[in-house]
Amino acid sequence: MKYIDIARDGPVFEVTLNHPKVNAINTLCSRELDQAFCQFRDDPSLRVAIITGAGDRFFSAGWDLKAEESVNADHGPGGFAGLTERFDLNKPVIGAVNGMAVGGGLELALACDLVIAADHAAFLFPEVTIGMMPDAGGILRLPKRIPRAIALEMIYTGSPLTAERAYHYGLINRVVSGSELMQETRKIADKIVKAAPLAIAAAKEMLRHTEQESVEAGYQIMRSGKLPAYQKMLQSDDVLEGQQAFVEKREPVWTGK
Repeated sequence: MKYIDIARDGPVFEVTLNHPKVNAINTLCSRELDQAFCQFRDDPSLRVAIITGAGDRFFSAGWDLKAEESVNADHGPGGFAGLTERFDLNKPVIGAVNGMAVGGGLELALACDLVIAADHAAFLFPEVTIGMMPDAGGILRLPKRIPRAIALEMIYTGSPLTAERAYHYGLINRVVSGSELMQETRKIADKIVKAAPLAIAAAKEMLRHTEQESVEAGYQIMRSGKLPAYQKMLQSDDVLEGQQAFVEKREPVWTGK
């Protein structure tokens, strides 16, 4: 059974969860997603990914309880949904949340770099009501993304967060109508595509290694010479091209070299 649909529009890679009725994720779905994100990572012509759900009710209901799999099931190298434990990806992923992001569905959204949500979307962690906790990154990421008190209320009670409140707390980047969701998401993807690919990779690598550090410690990491994407950017032809294009008042032509 195929659980996802993949489409490509030039450098933009679109992945759609398509597991009726609620886009739940089992181990087979996670492994399909893992393969998709590996394909995205390894293809230099792909610059940005979008992950969304089929339909307009659920982005994803998270872990597929009906699959009768162990809570410790192996979801593959990328972790649950192929993205929640993928720490080697220096390309942006945008979540286009088309409906309810529940449990593991919210954890998938949290693993994205940017999130655009339909105005009817909602975000919640109901795990404690079924004897679990959000252990596919949710308990680690959510308190870092929104005020701790709000995050703990969501985790301890299963209370939902509306799209508007999620935007208010900075959990998501935009709230749009459902009919505008993919259009708005693709606009942001196109802006990313226009930026220098090595600079984007260096920025994501740098954030991953420094955002939990003090500014002083972050500088030490940045100057250590141990961040390959950052070093590649510094020594690239694209750095020179960007400067030259600015001086000549033209659009830069990036080569990723």
